[in-house]
Amino acid sequence: MKLFIIRSFMFAVLWTGYLYEHTQHANQPALLWLISSLAILSYFLLSIVKEPFVLYIIIYFFIMAAEFRYPLPENMYSLLLFFYIYLEAIFQLPSKKFRLLTIMTFLCSAVIVIGLKSEKMEWLIAFLLFSAISVLLNEYVLERKEQRDIYEQLLGEYRRLKRLHYEAERSARLEERTRIAREIHDSVGHKLTALLMQLEILSIKESKQEYEQLKRLVRDSLEETRQAVKALKTEENEGIASVLQLIRKLESESHIMVHFTTKQGVLSTKISNQLNVVLYRVIQEALTNAMRHAHSREVFVVLGKSAVGDIYFSIQNRIFEPKPFQMGFGLTSMKERVEEAGGTLRVFQTNDEFIVQGTIPVKGDHRV
Repeated sequence: MKLFIIRSFMFAVLWTGYLYEHTQHANQPALLWLISSLAILSYFLLSIVKEPFVLYIIIYFFIMAAEFRYPLPENMYSLLLFFYIYLEAIFQLPSKKFRLLTIMTFLCSAVIVIGLKSEKMEWLIAFLLFSAISVLLNEYVLERKEQRDIYEQLLGEYRRLKRLHYEAERSARLEERTRIAREIHDSVGHKLTALLMQLEILSIKESKQEYEQLKRLVRDSLEETRQAVKALKTEENEGIASVLQLIRKLESESHIMVHFTTKQGVLSTKISNQLNVVLYRVIQEALTNAMRHAHSREVFVVLGKSAVGDIYFSIQNRIFEPKPFQMGFGLTSMKERVEEAGGTLRVFQTNDEFIVQGTIPVKGDHRV
């Protein structure tokens, strides 16, 4: 955002100087203002369109049209505008199109310099040196961008494999827990049941009080064994595990890529079922909202711990056409749910991102 403001300010300063020089000698200033408005509009569209090469040509056309319609022998603003637009193209255009724009810039500058005094010819020499450096810089920028894209793809693949590894470990743990539960049920459970039956027979034969105490002890042990078997068979589905399941489900069903990052300490944090449901629903609503309203297929989810030990979460997705948003029913319900749990939730939008941030406390009664 700051960079865009600085770029727009510099362009506005150059074009203001250009207009100031020309309007003093223009017979029809209305046409000049129309050309200027169209050029400025084209400039602001550069940061929006995916293929800006045509817009660069259009801006060059408007500058040359104004220069031919209102020629001035000592106006250097045209050259400065060409150089400034050309400088921005270094960071936006691919190599072949940038070289084509370099040739066009040189030709347009040469036409303008012809109308200037002879001592201004050094501008063309300076531009030749500047264009050589610019072509190298453009190739460097494109190479860095390609490396960054490859890094992001590798990072996304690494996170996907990490989630698959986690799921494989979780499945192995669950399988082992199930095996242990079956062994306990088949061995210890059956033996306790057999022991209880033997005690029943002995208590009928001898009617001693000690047998009743032994039967009660065996029944308690059998009940505890059943509870242990039930707990072992129950799949762990709390905290981060449930969030991972949600992400995996949405990725497979909606073909989005979720960049899931956990900060140090959050994986070992234990929370109650109530807070686990809140965390799950918040992330679910934020991801659903991102899929519904954003054109990007990437969502960034971060879970961490704040300085006071609370769980911190952030869900971000890119937006290409920023529009004013209002808290709908889903976001409002999500905010109320978090606040009822004693947490905080912020939903806001920048020029290129939609962000949901908040904290959920794990203190006092909520901590397990």
